[in-house]
Amino acid sequence: MVNRSDVHYWGAGPAPLPTAVLEKASQVLLNYKDKGIGLCEISHRSPDANEILAHAKQTLTYLLEIPDDYEILFLQSGGSGEFSATVYNLVAIWVEKKRAKIAEEVGDDKGEVLRRLRTVVDEELKLDYLVTGSWSLKASQEAARLVGAKHVNVAVDARKAGDGKFVDIPSEDKWTLTPRTSGGGPALVYFCDNETVDGVEFPAFPHSLEGDDAPLVCADMSSNFISRKVDVRKYAVIFGGAQKNIGNTGIAIVIIRKSLLPPAVTYASADLLRELNLPVGPIVLDYPTIAKNNSLYNTLPIFDVWIAGQVMAGLVNTYGAKRIGGQEDISNEKARIIYETLDKYPNVYRVVPGNAVRSRMNICFRVHGGDADKEKAFLAGAEKKGLLGLKGHRSVGGIRASNYNAVSLEGAKTLVSYLEDYANSA
Repeated sequence: MVNRSDVHYWGAGPAPLPTAVLEKASQVLLNYKDKGIGLCEISHRSPDANEILAHAKQTLTYLLEIPDDYEILFLQSGGSGEFSATVYNLVAIWVEKKRAKIAEEVGDDKGEVLRRLRTVVDEELKLDYLVTGSWSLKASQEAARLVGAKHVNVAVDARKAGDGKFVDIPSEDKWTLTPRTSGGGPALVYFCDNETVDGVEFPAFPHSLEGDDAPLVCADMSSNFISRKVDVRKYAVIFGGAQKNIGNTGIAIVIIRKSLLPPAVTYASADLLRELNLPVGPIVLDYPTIAKNNSLYNTLPIFDVWIAGQVMAGLVNTYGAKRIGGQEDISNEKARIIYETLDKYPNVYRVVPGNAVRSRMNICFRVHGGDADKEKAFLAGAEKKGLLGLKGHRSVGGIRASNYNAVSLEGAKTLVSYLEDYANSA
């Protein structure tokens, strides 16, 4: 029989969870707080459920030092659902701002307002996407599906500089962002902070997205959530699926500026959006509705929120005042020793992304230039050492070590030892 302690799991998601959290979960699934029923059986509108939600928010707020003027939402959309949600919600804000400005100029003539607004939407509506990997590409494609390709500005497509592959992030002077003006700019700028498939991570927040006139920046952090410090104030929306660093599959987490929620801002009505041939999003992806109902508009999987809260509470207990900086140090150290070992044997291993954008979370490399048989043998040898989940994504192949928080430093050292042994015997 193989025990959990015998293996180190490097899968990209669903990903490993702390054993202590799973042990506690096995208890609360059967009997939560000695109530005689399990956590999956309690009402999502009960005081216990609200307590679980509040605890998860509190721990995430502490870890990332989330300012008071931000709200945390829990949804069942996954990261892919948020590709759509950000478009629905932020386009509705952009349209309403344009409508209000036109109404100031022409008064109560609703027909004239609509006529001018149609022209503005047709000529000015843009959503900027930084396409640096497989997930940002999917996000841009979803935006084009919802609002039309003419409204989507791919400000950078990293494949053009990488011989058709996602291996680098072009310098910002090569980006073609929609110009910011006093009266306009893009409805949003989207980027994926860490590309799970391709192993590309932004080393820092883009300089060109900063400033007093900064656009509404939406960042997908699904695979590097709570792995490093984040200046939340730079973002309008941060989102991510929980199933990599935070919890099990089932929920997405959104951190959003309260200034983007009513009553601070007004969204274009569904009727107006239909008049403009723009999409109206489903109610379960409507940020104002989710915020108003404390993430409980529909039946939220409270067990999944509980898992996330327990994982984050474990980090709080471990690192205390260092907050997420403590985990960042460990994440960096694990990535450092793995990359150093790969670089030590260039005749055996080749890291896929460029040096400056190597992901700390998803370490993608090829063995013997991508020789299929040798990579298969490498994976088989790794499994014998208890190193599981190292096969690369089906779309790109190769090897991928997903270095998430639940992978211990000991696990990283075990992988390093195997990399050394394999290289010396190759």
